[in-house]
Amino acid sequence: MAASAATAQQDGAEDMRPLSAIDWLSESVREPAPAALAPLPGSRSTRVPPPDEDPVTDSATIPDVSVRPLDAPSADRVGLMSAATTGLPATLWAGSETGTLVDLLLAERVETLAPLRELLMRLILTEADPPADAGPEGRLFLARIDTLLDIGALDPALAMLEAADPDSPALFRRWFDVALLTGTERRACQVMQAKPGIAPTPAARVFCLARAGDWSAAALTLNTAEALGDIDAETADLLAWFLDPELFEGAAPPRPERITPLVFRMREAVGEAMGTAALPRAFAHSDLRDTVGWKSQIEAAERLLRTGAIPETVLLRLYTQRVPSASGGVWERARAVQRLESALTTGDAAATSEALIAAWEQLRDVGTQAVLVDGFADRLATAELTPRGADLRYRLLMLTPAYEAHALDLDLPPDQALLAALARGQVGADIPVPRTARPVAAAFRDPQPDATLVAMAQDDRLGEAILRTIATVQQGLDGDPVAMTEGLSTLRALGLEDTARRTALYQLILSAP
Repeated sequence: MAASAATAQQDGAEDMRPLSAIDWLSESVREPAPAALAPLPGSRSTRVPPPDEDPVTDSATIPDVSVRPLDAPSADRVGLMSAATTGLPATLWAGSETGTLVDLLLAERVETLAPLRELLMRLILTEADPPADAGPEGRLFLARIDTLLDIGALDPALAMLEAADPDSPALFRRWFDVALLTGTERRACQVMQAKPGIAPTPAARVFCLARAGDWSAAALTLNTAEALGDIDAETADLLAWFLDPELFEGAAPPRPERITPLVFRMREAVGEAMGTAALPRAFAHSDLRDTVGWKSQIEAAERLLRTGAIPETVLLRLYTQRVPSASGGVWERARAVQRLESALTTGDAAATSEALIAAWEQLRDVGTQAVLVDGFADRLATAELTPRGADLRYRLLMLTPAYEAHALDLDLPPDQALLAALARGQVGADIPVPRTARPVAAAFRDPQPDATLVAMAQDDRLGEAILRTIATVQQGLDGDPVAMTEGLSTLRALGLEDTARRTALYQLILSAP
């Protein structure tokens, strides 16, 4: 009976355990030792059990079990924006199963069209009721944080973690790494020292002690951990280098195979900073600092902008920060944006149109057209342009949040009637539709929503329905015309008309040659 109870509790604990975190997180904490279930007298058996008998323990080893308070609040409720602010109901997740939501969130594509990214962010940041089966471990919250880290959106991830009071190992591990990547680790180190229940690893202890200036305690902790075998030789060498770089003068610091934020920061501290191009997207934030070369700053900002992790103004500022001193790559993109900036001040229609077309072509190659959309839309709306420049301006303004107003205010260029119709959400039979645009137009001419997802939304499962619909639209973007029509139609049926229209406009405009 004791063995069966232990097995049941172990299985339950396994089911409640959150999914594995992003594999680049630092080993900054260890899960606390689980409580043990005391064995009952006579529970050890020496007889051979019948093959159909339930298994029992065959040793006196105390089984590992996990325990948790039944009344502990779930972090799944935490968000940065109220449901009223995002326009989503507080019952967003209430009727869904946690495991399903976690799987859907972690499977979403983060490099996709801006309207879909923005919708995903609204879901992640909304403060809403947790699923009925939510526990204090906050599996849905952890999946939301991990999605933000995958996007590279460190600021909202940090704010959500702090709002959740990261006093569990799983939460603290993420908070510690985000703090390392944003240069705000001082408070995280203080919390680590004040809350031993977080169970920090020796490497994290050594780093925080050194960060606080207690070098003697840091060295003692490192030596003790090495003697006890609590730290591997590779990490110990890097920590020793971090504590006293002069001892290793002339040699290259060790480079662990697994680069974590903690390894990244320690290498940086000893003057051996690493490039971030081959590292996960979240690491690119460190290249936005003024101490980093201009080219690396631009490349990092371009990478982060493609997932909406930073505002467009960050990359616009970098593009126009100084005069390019070379040619090719980032320099041509910076030069093109600067020429557009200058042309708009002259009022010359031909020069402005030429500069706009050149900048669009340069930025389209790397997916950073959002700089033009958000940085120049207002000035372009009133600029004098050639017919070719006016045509591109119309398409560019259809990518702004004010697309419907622009569709009514601007003169309609030739062959852009479909864009104007999509902006109004009405594609009449008289609107010519190219073959490649038929799946998109069909969602507004003859919508075919997924009835199952619409019913799901009415059963307090709107969040799940939206995640599934985003995945369907993404399938359409990958080349499935039926999925494109169904996905856009379902967005409309779920009350997400603006997202549906903007997604349709983005798809047609950005996929055009």
